[in-house]
Amino acid sequence: MTRLPALALAAAIAAAPLCAPAQESDVEDGFNLIEEGAKLLLKGLADEVKPMMEDLAIEMEPKLRKFAEEMAPMLEQFSELVDSFDKYHPPERLPNGDIILRRKTPEELAAPEEGDETEL
Repeated sequence: MTRLPALALAAAIAAAPLCAPAQESDVEDGFNLIEEGAKLLLKGLADEVKPMMEDLAIEMEPKLRKFAEEMAPMLEQFSELVDSFDKYHPPERLPNGDIILRRKTPEELAAPEEGDETEL
């Protein structure tokens, strides 16, 4: 029976390093490894997605150019009509789907809006 306590003591001493609280440097190393793993994962994903994005850009470029060429004259006309967006309320959508821009009244233009700060 005297051997049993001696064996238990030897096992406890041998297991002590396994049960010891983690050192601060071990925790930092763990976080550094997790951070490095996350970086490698994101780099791998970016490398995998890059060719698809390049193909999409090549495919979309002519469509976007055509859209810009068609919209440029309309946007120029619109900006000439509107003059300054400060003179209008935000756009509203009516129940029938129409979108309107209401011009502010002279009183609304003269009064500072809520949230605007006046300079001293």
